[in-house]
Amino acid sequence: MRSREPSPTLREMLGVALAEARAGHQEGGIPIGAALFGPGGELLGRGRNRRVQDGDPSLHAETAAFRAAGRRPHYRDTTMVTTLSPCWYCAGLVRQFGIPRLVVGEADTFPGQHEWLARHGVAVTVLDDETCRDLMATFVREQPQLWNEDIGALADS
Repeated sequence: MRSREPSPTLREMLGVALAEARAGHQEGGIPIGAALFGPGGELLGRGRNRRVQDGDPSLHAETAAFRAAGRRPHYRDTTMVTTLSPCWYCAGLVRQFGIPRLVVGEADTFPGQHEWLARHGVAVTVLDDETCRDLMATFVREQPQLWNEDIGALADS
């Protein structure tokens, strides 16, 4: 009988997304990271917001992790983990592809759409992680213009 590695905890899964967020911040980008995990907790894909680095407004952390996971016949057994509550765009991705579980590092900096996802059947866990919150608070304080661009706050300006 083969022994199985234990599934990672939610905090360990968040650690993968947090490493991506830190890498993005070091690159001069927006410090949001995400990872997509399979049914046994295996990492399928990871990514970070690369809007600044790649000049691509669609390259959010969740979309980067989703793309890195590659094509699957379905996503109904996966878990999306993200350092920050997802925006409408990323929440739409979760809903469109039927990702049933979402783990959010923090939702204070940006309330996002995790509550909308929960109302539509996604099992949402908000970890209220201090490290995620501190990373975002520092970024927002240091780069308010870039942050407002990322969340679409400048769209009506």
